[in-house]
Amino acid sequence: MKDLTKKPDWLRVSYNMSEVRSVYDLADRLELNTVCRESGCPNIGKCSKCGSATFMILGKRCTRNCRFCEVDPGVPAPPDPDEPRRLSEAVKTLGLSHAVVTSVTRDDLQGGGASVFADCVRAIKETTGATVEVLIPDLKGDEKALDTVIAANPEVIGHNVETVRRLYPAARPQAVYERSLAVLKYLKEHSRGSFVKTAFMVGLGETEEEVKELIRDVRATGCDLLTLGQYLAPTAEHLPVAEYVTPEKFEEYKDCALSLGFLSVTAHPLARSSYMAGDMLREAVQKRNETL
Repeated sequence: MKDLTKKPDWLRVSYNMSEVRSVYDLADRLELNTVCRESGCPNIGKCSKCGSATFMILGKRCTRNCRFCEVDPGVPAPPDPDEPRRLSEAVKTLGLSHAVVTSVTRDDLQGGGASVFADCVRAIKETTGATVEVLIPDLKGDEKALDTVIAANPEVIGHNVETVRRLYPAARPQAVYERSLAVLKYLKEHSRGSFVKTAFMVGLGETEEEVKELIRDVRATGCDLLTLGQYLAPTAEHLPVAEYVTPEKFEEYKDCALSLGFLSVTAHPLARSSYMAGDMLREAVQKRNETL
């Protein structure tokens, strides 16, 4: 049996709290939430040091209760109509060239909060020169809601599949594997030039063949960008880690994905869905331009 009581060396990170304080202080002043803090991201030091952050809109409470996620479930507050303006101010103040915006899942809202995503994209584009990436929930597969996000024309639209088909009931009991694939397919078929992106975790008990099946399923939707990272249990109450996947295996998965035609793939233990997102966009743009 594998010893999972200690993290392997490749998962050990350290950072000086002063490196993240400026981003924290700005988010607090503007009453904004960041995934970096709310989800306990291991890359918070590295990203904050270069003035990067992934903003989380629509509150801090999620209407779903995924077994892998550190964001608290519960009854959310109503949307804040001033949030898009404050978000654009934060992007401008930080001098971001690429802004990533995600949210909790808001099944309580009509359209799942799609209109707020669109307002945030427009606010950022109107007041800054940043490219914009949105990472959306499945919005229950509502095509009208997806159209609302698409119409705002972000450079990247992401929706995470999170794990392999077999583990959905345990990890994502309120989500549906086929629905997430259908969302990616719809985004790709109807977007006006936006790149489509997804991410998933390994280390939850999936097999190698299941991972490769997921990569094939995602690519079959037309998805352009893919990120793979190691699952790390936020607390003892969450799903346990079944395996620490080696960096070498991540490279194998990356090679598999690239061979299928993804424009950019980030795959290593500490990768998260928005990790090095601006670099992935630039790589995708370059590859797309080379084919024109």
